[in-house]
Amino acid sequence: MSAGAPPLLSVRDLAVTFAVRPRGNPPWARPRPLKAVREVSFDLGEGETLGIVGESGSGKSTLARALIGTVPASGGRAFWRGEDLLAMAPRERHRHRRDIQMVFQDPLAALDPRMTAGEIIAEPLVTHEPGLRLPEVRVRVAEMMERVGLVAGQVNRYPHEFSGGQCQRIGIARALIVAPRLVICDEPVSALDVSVQAQVINLLGDLRRDLGVALVFIAHDLSVVKHVSDRIMVLYLGRVMESAAARDLVRNPRHPYTRALVAAAPIPDPAVERGRRPAMLGGDLPSPLAPPSGCVFRTRCPIVSEPCADDPPALRDLGHGHLAACPFTDPSGEAAK
Repeated sequence: MSAGAPPLLSVRDLAVTFAVRPRGNPPWARPRPLKAVREVSFDLGEGETLGIVGESGSGKSTLARALIGTVPASGGRAFWRGEDLLAMAPRERHRHRRDIQMVFQDPLAALDPRMTAGEIIAEPLVTHEPGLRLPEVRVRVAEMMERVGLVAGQVNRYPHEFSGGQCQRIGIARALIVAPRLVICDEPVSALDVSVQAQVINLLGDLRRDLGVALVFIAHDLSVVKHVSDRIMVLYLGRVMESAAARDLVRNPRHPYTRALVAAAPIPDPAVERGRRPAMLGGDLPSPLAPPSGCVFRTRCPIVSEPCADDPPALRDLGHGHLAACPFTDPSGEAAK
């Protein structure tokens, strides 16, 4: 974000909690709280890309859904150009629908099989610009199809007639047709082949540069996120473990969990990759219904010590906006032994 420029989106202490009745419990048992997102804060500037990375179950998708309003937030604030989205009534929030769009994980499941590609892409225009005449809608749809790498002649085909990568391009075109300020991409390439992943990532990068749209790019693969992000935020069991500029985080990860993610990312050099022996994390991700006390990562942390079981560690600024939630990492990036 440019120095002195107000953020496009400013999130403060966002929390999402669900009431869950564990399987096997009697129907009269009291539901237990599942804290899917805990006190997440970040700023996003105009035209920037924030990458959000973490294992399955870390709260990435829940965070995205809370921002667009399909999941209710249980705490915190989310300021969109100075207005708190979370405090708005649904009708008030509708004013911002066209400015905040979303691209979903499963490209085929996200598209209505009864609608043609042209109808799917045009749907936001019909909703947000009802005064447009049909010829104008057709021209806008054709232009957007060309922009995302589709052929305008495919406008009357149905989703099942496209490949997975083409379906995701339709989803991207649908999100961009109303010229939003922010697009939230919820694992948009995880269901695609590797070669198609690269095409979609390059497409998103080109569109971001050409249209000036800001992105929140969610994925579990750090090697994917680092190519499209200005800044990366690492989540674990709903908490932020580390946040930094993308290059700094990948080259000098400070939190033990981020180091494990960086070590697990493949290197596109067969000789180097064969010689690597990355240290794997032990154990499984704890249940969010019964998270560890203190630092939620302590049950799998290689440098855990007794104080880690006490209070959750706060994010510390290690310099240049590099934040890490580990008291045993010093500003030089070295972990305490």
